[in-house]
Amino acid sequence: MEQSTETNTNPPAVRARSSLWSRFLTSKKIAPYVFVTPFIISFLALFLYPMIQAFNMSFQQVLPGQVTYVGLSNYERLLNPTFYRALTNTSIYVIFTVLILVVLPVLLAVFLNSSLVKFRNFFKAALFVPALTSVIVAGVIFRMIFGETDAAIANEFIGLFGLDPVDWQYGSISGMFLMVILCCWRWMGVNILYFLAGLQNVSEELYEAADIDGASAFQKLWYVTIPSLKPVIIFVSTISIINGFRMFEESYVFWQGSSPGNIGLTVVGYIYQEGVSQNDLGFGAAIGVVLMLIIFIVSILQLKFVGAFKED
Repeated sequence: MEQSTETNTNPPAVRARSSLWSRFLTSKKIAPYVFVTPFIISFLALFLYPMIQAFNMSFQQVLPGQVTYVGLSNYERLLNPTFYRALTNTSIYVIFTVLILVVLPVLLAVFLNSSLVKFRNFFKAALFVPALTSVIVAGVIFRMIFGETDAAIANEFIGLFGLDPVDWQYGSISGMFLMVILCCWRWMGVNILYFLAGLQNVSEELYEAADIDGASAFQKLWYVTIPSLKPVIIFVSTISIINGFRMFEESYVFWQGSSPGNIGLTVVGYIYQEGVSQNDLGFGAAIGVVLMLIIFIVSILQLKFVGAFKED
């Protein structure tokens, strides 16, 4: 008798709880918080907490089994020629990569979006392949292409124009060229796809109106296409600036963390050199905090410059 009563009462109770839980999850007030909860948890665990710990560690001298607060001494140590060289290299790298990875993808995207181009899908796929390639594998190939021997492909090519072979990995200008060309080779296709997606939202009526006014191809590009792509340009330039300051792999694959005369040393490479190789975690954390502030300030200035912040 008890078993029959339990059988008759449990299903409605279960259904009621299920219905209540379903209404709770689908509530317009609750559902948004349910969906953003994974992001909030990952943000707190993988970004905010490490950032606070790094900021705290930047005031410490961290030794095995011993942590000592040293005040601002880690930041005072940043005033040295090596850090200045790393910051200079990184800044030059950011300037070149941002210019190339914004201007050239816009032009190539406009070209690929033209109805005159055949096999557009093939070119899109081919341009995206480098982004799928491991930076280590790409670095090995680039080191072979830009080797210091006369038989290296790059030296054979410039030899056709009567130029002497170049020790690509031992000059400040050629070393910067290697890092920039590797970065642009990897991410050019990705940025082209961003701009191609943006071009799909440009109204054909704008081009028709420009044709009626007798606008040239350059005028349509300058006065119609580029203004319409402004949100995408802001996005691509912002991520290019951030990724440029965070660059490490392009330098490491050429010099394994120790370039001659620090020609390939970047700020992140300096963090690795001091924090990991030298086991000076406090100083490495101080470099990281300064880098974070630099990225934040430069990003804000860049967004302000392009008019992303509209004043009331």
